[in-house]
Amino acid sequence: MQLNRAGFITLLAVLFSFSVTTVNAAVPNDKISGKIVIDGSSTVYPITEAVAEEFGKVHSDVKVTVGISGTGGGFKKFCAKETDISNASRPIKETEIELCSRNGVQYIELPVAFDALSVVINPKNNWVDSLTVGELKKMWEPEAQNKITRWNQIRPDWPEKPIQLFGPGTDSGTYDYFTEAINGKEDASRGDFTSSEDDNTLVQGVAGEMGALGYFGLAYYLENKDKLKAVPIDSGNGPVSPTPENVIKGTYKPLSRPLFIYVAKSAADRPEVRVFVEYYLTNVAGLLKEVGYVELPANAYVMARRRFDMRTIGTMFAGNGPQVGLTIEELLARES
Repeated sequence: MQLNRAGFITLLAVLFSFSVTTVNAAVPNDKISGKIVIDGSSTVYPITEAVAEEFGKVHSDVKVTVGISGTGGGFKKFCAKETDISNASRPIKETEIELCSRNGVQYIELPVAFDALSVVINPKNNWVDSLTVGELKKMWEPEAQNKITRWNQIRPDWPEKPIQLFGPGTDSGTYDYFTEAINGKEDASRGDFTSSEDDNTLVQGVAGEMGALGYFGLAYYLENKDKLKAVPIDSGNGPVSPTPENVIKGTYKPLSRPLFIYVAKSAADRPEVRVFVEYYLTNVAGLLKEVGYVELPANAYVMARRRFDMRTIGTMFAGNGPQVGLTIEELLARES
């Protein structure tokens, strides 16, 4: 019998579901204790924080701390053996792989969700109804610094009002992804904008300035819809809004992206870490809608659980960092 890719993925799910069920059943009911230290992406933070909160209701003697230092900042701590798990809004880079290797840190890469990186403006802005990728580039490319400062420089019929820009700091995976997707090169960006690793600070900035524009993960927009307005992005086929439905269909381009957690192999066999990661992969899908992200197909979590159970080391992405344009289907194909 021949199987196409979808059939093969389904077969994997059936085969692996027995393994997952068996492992779940084998988790002891007696209390576990300990401390789990997590840091990294502010985009992934709401997901991991929600999982940690629910996990704490079941395992109250395990203390889980979740920090926000950005994807890059999180990997620095992770590769220095300061954390057990690293939240990441992009795959690990070659430089981070090398740093982990020098320090003897092996890791298990686990995709947990998809995101629609959202471009937002102040609700009082009544002239912007969409932006093209080219217009975003004109606004954010390095050459725009101290030159593109008013809205009528983007479109002549827009008002001669100042543009106030807000975006993640350089340690952010969102910054890495956005600069690669919009400006064509990672880290290529104008520097004269207000930056922060804390997305709530960016929300407040855009909400407080009529001519403001910023970008961050979908969850922070959905949580603040009363203070912000999302801008549909036109990549060549008409404006498309950042919604879970458009991420699933693959039409929100080029700002859809996968989100990850990285688990240190040295920590994975500690009972509290093992049970936490198992809980994460089993329950995260049910929490994603609540926090504002897009769940992966059930097969993806089965395969991620298999990667963890087998302690599969390394990355599926060859250290290439941001994966611009990667769809959920393509992520599944890489996992399988």
